[in-house]
Amino acid sequence: MASSDRTNRRPGGLVLLDGAAVRAAGTVWLVGAGPGDPELLTLKALKALQGAQVVVHDGLVSNEILELAPAGAQKISVAKRKSRHAYAQDEINRMLVAFALQGLRVVRLKGGDPFIFGRGGEELEACREAGVECVIVPGVTAALAAGASAGAPLTHRGVAQAVTFVTGHAAKDGEPDLDWDSLARPNQTVVIYMGVSTAAGIARRLTQAGRNPATPALIVENASRTDERRLVTSLAGLAEVAATLTGPALLIVGEAMALAQAGEPGQTTQIEARAAELGGK
Repeated sequence: MASSDRTNRRPGGLVLLDGAAVRAAGTVWLVGAGPGDPELLTLKALKALQGAQVVVHDGLVSNEILELAPAGAQKISVAKRKSRHAYAQDEINRMLVAFALQGLRVVRLKGGDPFIFGRGGEELEACREAGVECVIVPGVTAALAAGASAGAPLTHRGVAQAVTFVTGHAAKDGEPDLDWDSLARPNQTVVIYMGVSTAAGIARRLTQAGRNPATPALIVENASRTDERRLVTSLAGLAEVAATLTGPALLIVGEAMALAQAGEPGQTTQIEARAAELGGK
């Protein structure tokens, strides 16, 4: 059969069209790396990572997970920290598209899940606009790992009929624009991502909207990692406890957090006592 009658693929992403070699577009994989523990990677995420030619990864992705990529894969960190970004989001979008248009298999490796405060939607849109195939691989989000390690279910019959994930990070300086009245309703769990620096304002707004200051709360720093810390407190004590943290952490408020176990023996009693004191004021 003549070459004009069929398309022949060759290694390296090359396609033969009428005898001429043309590089076929590659694929971008948006992969959730989970909260840090490599054992929480899904099998699909592992397979995608092992087949990567380029890995564009967040700063929170652990070294143990990055080491699962092929030795010859190009690894690029696009780490983001508060008020300090190595690359703007538009630059990351263009980078992913550019590598894929070179015929490469690109893995965009994200901490947690790509679609939960991971800007995965923006990267998906950029790929679609450029005509680049984009495959989504979900990951274990930090809230699930935090609740599991503390033994505190995010939903619990008779105590928490709903769970809401919100961001504590405002688009501009200040508090996030949230439906505080809705979040203040009892018998629900509120998980706040990126809320350590705004914990005082979040606690104040929830209390002003009617949430009981004595509502149990849990703060988990570095969820699922070897240096994880779990701090049990209340809504009233949330800001004071959050002020002691230096690493990435989740704030979880809700009646079901009464089941949470702190991660450092001897610290629970001290924090709970202080939380009870604050809650009684």
